[in-house]
Amino acid sequence: MTITEILSYGFIQRALVAGSLIAVLCAVLGVFLVLRRLSLIGDGLAHVTFGSVAIALFLRINPAVVTVAAIPLVLLSSFGILKLTDKARIYGDAAIGIVSSLGIACGVLLASVAGGFNIDLFSYLFGNILAIGTGDLVLALVLFAVVLLAVFFFYYDLVAITFDEELARSSGIRTKTINTVLVLLTALTVVLAMKLVGIMLISALLILPAVTALQVAASFRATILVAALLAVGSVVVGIFGSFILNLPTGASIVMVNFVVFMLVFSGKKLRQAR
Repeated sequence: MTITEILSYGFIQRALVAGSLIAVLCAVLGVFLVLRRLSLIGDGLAHVTFGSVAIALFLRINPAVVTVAAIPLVLLSSFGILKLTDKARIYGDAAIGIVSSLGIACGVLLASVAGGFNIDLFSYLFGNILAIGTGDLVLALVLFAVVLLAVFFFYYDLVAITFDEELARSSGIRTKTINTVLVLLTALTVVLAMKLVGIMLISALLILPAVTALQVAASFRATILVAALLAVGSVVVGIFGSFILNLPTGASIVMVNFVVFMLVFSGKKLRQAR
């Protein structure tokens, strides 16, 4: 099949548009998370998303709105991570681990009570971007606008706490508020990325474009731009490759990201060796 013939399919068009929007969000937020050593928060919130989806399916909520139904619980969990870190004096990785394990445990228990891991829950675990419908595309557009507007509005504050949170606090920046904004934006993006690569692979989409861009970019803005371009490119290549080779789309996108990272990393090491 030619590229034109593949693009004639409506589900491919929706997958490319939604995938590109989600990829940009993951790349932009991923740069902040990687530099702040909060990369695993994506994985932790992904496990919470699993529990939220299991609750929605257990309650027989319409599959078409499961993603929307999962958003409040994931947002609440992300807020819980911040509160555990702040009030209980627990390190960030420990708080993520607590909330993450609780989310996955709830999901497994509810799946067991409901009679096992049904097809719907399995598809959320590993993603199925080619099944994205019009409603999912509209949701992606809305959340894309919300997240990017928030990043634009709080950009300088986010940069400040990324490089030196103590200095940012002493400069009058409301670091708790900015941390809350960052975590909530990440939670929204994780829920949105669930359909793209699946709950089990979300953290890769948040981390790989960011760490790849950090190998080559010379400035912070350049890092964000390069990460976004790499993420969108990997989504496009992954979708076309999975369609042509009949492979799982989410896993294909992650593998493309990994191959690009290895190529960039190897190229950098070769240049340094010379």
